[in-house]
Amino acid sequence: MLRSGVSIQEIAEKLSLGNSTIGRTRMEHCPGVKTSNGGRPRVLSEADKCYCVRKVTKERVSSAVKVTKMLEKNFQMKVHPENVCRALRTAGLGAIEKEKKPLLSDASVKKRLAWCKQHKDWTVDDWKRVSWTDETKINRFNSDGRQWAWIRSGEQLQNHYVVKLTVKHGGGSIMFWSAITYAGVGWMCKINGNMDKALYKEILQDKLEQTIAFSVEKLGFSREQVIFQQDNDPKHTSNLVKDYLQEQSYQVMEWPPQSPDLNPIENMWALLERRLNEYETTTKGMNELYYEGVTEIWYDQMKPEECKKVIESMPQRIAAVIKAKGKWTKY
Repeated sequence: MLRSGVSIQEIAEKLSLGNSTIGRTRMEHCPGVKTSNGGRPRVLSEADKCYCVRKVTKERVSSAVKVTKMLEKNFQMKVHPENVCRALRTAGLGAIEKEKKPLLSDASVKKRLAWCKQHKDWTVDDWKRVSWTDETKINRFNSDGRQWAWIRSGEQLQNHYVVKLTVKHGGGSIMFWSAITYAGVGWMCKINGNMDKALYKEILQDKLEQTIAFSVEKLGFSREQVIFQQDNDPKHTSNLVKDYLQEQSYQVMEWPPQSPDLNPIENMWALLERRLNEYETTTKGMNELYYEGVTEIWYDQMKPEECKKVIESMPQRIAAVIKAKGKWTKY
């Protein structure tokens, strides 16, 4: 039985002998024979582990569950996803949540880098003059899905590690426009329906003007010193809006494409949503979401110090984009 590879434990049980007796017999009479050392056999061979690593690093399979299904389909192997996770971690890989960032073309990367180099010497005092604006969509329910990828430690984010910023929103949502300045949050506007260039111009005439009037009074600037920031949405760059901004003698900041990480208001939107999700009960309807949720938090809980903090981070944001050679940053 020893020569046939039966384990010492199995022989001892069959012959009603002690393990030590069988062990001595093997050493005396079968010294060169290997027997089973017991324990559960390895689920994944070295070749199987290499297959798993190749799938997530070369073929960009996003999850251990998907790799598990591929093992079952291609090799008829019944494996638990945790075995695959263990193999990937042993190979130096770790799971990260895919960040929701816009996909960057080579042209966008170059423009981002050029813009940051142009503004790398701006001080916090320069950034204090900027009125930052943006729109955001607030969900009634926190319904955005999370997706994962496997990445080696220190590896730079690439397009396949990023979720494109086009997500489905369940349970209803409302679109908002607002601004932040170094003096605090600006006036907020709920957008009914689709916003076109005419509606956007009306928002600037009303809410932006109120925001700037408030900020120059608090900060001691003249209106001519204020710099207006907006992204490159077609509504924002339409001739109708351009003509209005020129008539009002606005200093309009040129903005690089696909650059929410350079706009401090994005951090304030994230803080708004986080505080909205801390409500003990979900808002019952769209009106309650707007009147009792978003506006209450925006005006009452978003402190001027929080706006100052994110605006004061602009030199670090600029440096981070330059270090990343125009690609994504942590912001």
